[in-house]
Amino acid sequence: MKTIKLGIIGLSEGNGHPYSWSAIFNGYNESVMKECPFPVIPEYLSKQNFPEDAIREGKVTHIWTQNKDLSKHIANAANIEKVVDNYVDMIGEVDAILLARDDYELHYEMSKPFIEAGLPIYIDKPLAIDRKTAEMILSLEKYDGQIFTCSAIAYAKEFSISQEVIESIGPLEYVDACVMKSWDKYAVHIIEPVLKIIGCQGNIKSIHKSKSLNKNVVTVTWESGLQTTFSSLGNISCPIQIRLFGKNGYKELLFKDTYYAFKKSLQTFIDIIKGKEKPLDKHFVLQVVDIIEKGI
Repeated sequence: MKTIKLGIIGLSEGNGHPYSWSAIFNGYNESVMKECPFPVIPEYLSKQNFPEDAIREGKVTHIWTQNKDLSKHIANAANIEKVVDNYVDMIGEVDAILLARDDYELHYEMSKPFIEAGLPIYIDKPLAIDRKTAEMILSLEKYDGQIFTCSAIAYAKEFSISQEVIESIGPLEYVDACVMKSWDKYAVHIIEPVLKIIGCQGNIKSIHKSKSLNKNVVTVTWESGLQTTFSSLGNISCPIQIRLFGKNGYKELLFKDTYYAFKKSLQTFIDIIKGKEKPLDKHFVLQVVDIIEKGI
């Protein structure tokens, strides 16, 4: 099958995905990437071997950001061929879209032209922070699997639990997870992987939330009796971590490998386009959005 041509859209405040996601497909220019305003990106890219560690089935060929000089810098850093003046100019030029912005307020507006044009689209986390908006976006789909959205951290290898670990700690009784920064944009990084780990626990029985300054703590009790606590700690520096408390033991999971998680999520998007993976579970997506909304 031919290489999938991708258009990438950026950039939102504090989010360097157009640099990193493009490099995961295209490789990168080391000297230009050193000037990336997100130092962590050239740091973890430098630990990879290109082109071996790139995704070969796709190539980012077009880019748009709200600043043309910035677009040109990303293009030079990540080997992107064409900078467009308007993001809708990509329609007819590319096979799929990477909406690499986490300003969820604009997701409906920016994704709509591409969805209506029939292009597969990866929408960065969070899809939305309320169910009504999430359902509006999902309702635009022309075919099952057209929209992909996730926290890439849900694909982290550190959060992939082996059967051996499950058996060693026994049935889960409590799960605690924390992330730094704001609840609205970053809670998804812990909600998604936790929901993947715990599987079906029935419906949400209750949600209790507390807030102090820019710190949010949200505890969800499920029909099964399991409790899960999600904390966004604002300016407190902390790793993204999940602690599992089972009947027979305890396990702490610590997120470390950003490149692996990004690559795995992007590869999943490509595999859905190619029919190698099942389309996104919309019930799962909406359950994540429900917890975000109820925690605000």
